[in-house]
Amino acid sequence: MNSIEKNAKIVNRYLVSKLKGTPHDLYSAASHLIVSGGKRLRPYMVMKSCEMLGGKTKNAINAASAIEMVHNFTLVHDDIMDNDEMRHGVTTVHKKFGMPIAILAGDVLFSKAYQVVSSTSLSSSSVIELVSRLAKSCVDVCEGQLLDISMANSEKIPSQSQYIKMIEKKTAALFEVSCAMGAICANAKRKDVSNLSSFGKNLGIAFQITDDLIGVLGDSKVTKKPVGNDLREGKKSLPILLAINRAKSENKEIILKAFGNSFATQDDIEKALKIIRRLKIEKTVRRQAQSYAQRAKKSIQSYSGSAKKDLLALLSFVVKRSL
Repeated sequence: MNSIEKNAKIVNRYLVSKLKGTPHDLYSAASHLIVSGGKRLRPYMVMKSCEMLGGKTKNAINAASAIEMVHNFTLVHDDIMDNDEMRHGVTTVHKKFGMPIAILAGDVLFSKAYQVVSSTSLSSSSVIELVSRLAKSCVDVCEGQLLDISMANSEKIPSQSQYIKMIEKKTAALFEVSCAMGAICANAKRKDVSNLSSFGKNLGIAFQITDDLIGVLGDSKVTKKPVGNDLREGKKSLPILLAINRAKSENKEIILKAFGNSFATQDDIEKALKIIRRLKIEKTVRRQAQSYAQRAKKSIQSYSGSAKKDLLALLSFVVKRSL
């Protein structure tokens, strides 16, 4: 965590310096979620991937900042689509600044990301590859977001493979490109870029699987959301899919009564969560997260050094997060 926090401070200073300008409200909105804090995991992965492959971290700061801008762009627009009022304990951008400014703030973050990543001192071929990969990841995120919306609007319960495909695009794409961009900033060989991409992708899947578990069974004091929030909202995440498929007769009815029901009582939620715990869903989800973590670990097994240890420590942190 010390390493992550140290890196976050470096990235934060750079981000804030790039998100200044007039009109003042526009840049205040664009930087609103950034200045409220955050671990900056994706920039951390850019910097450490670069370092592990022998590159200088100063060459990766632009790419690291660009990926965080894109990430925050997705958060701003995601909150608009979901009409959420809070994000990690602070008011969402559209609730604080209004819808028009929030949309423009997201657009500024997206545009600034490309402005920043294309102004590095790397070779023109490296810059082109950075821009190309970042653009592809943004397309993947948009496709993943629509898959998520389609799954939410459908009456059908999606298969596990459909869920994995959705989070590969919506979440893992930015983790994947973070590691790839870090490798590119180190002027790494194509094989190294591929290995780091695989590490990031599998870490991203493990991250989202664990995040979804916390969203269902997590402590509200930690998540800052009501107990069983994802269940009440009808989120078709892996823990809920497994629970619905595994539960029988009356137990399934109890889960479905609470699932996606905004009028469900706290007692309804607690009964459903009790069944989910009894079905040992946490154990199953943890095992799957570990499986993707092992794939990630295998991708970088041939490397060495302190930066590799930091990436593996991050991987361990991601999959072992407590409820």
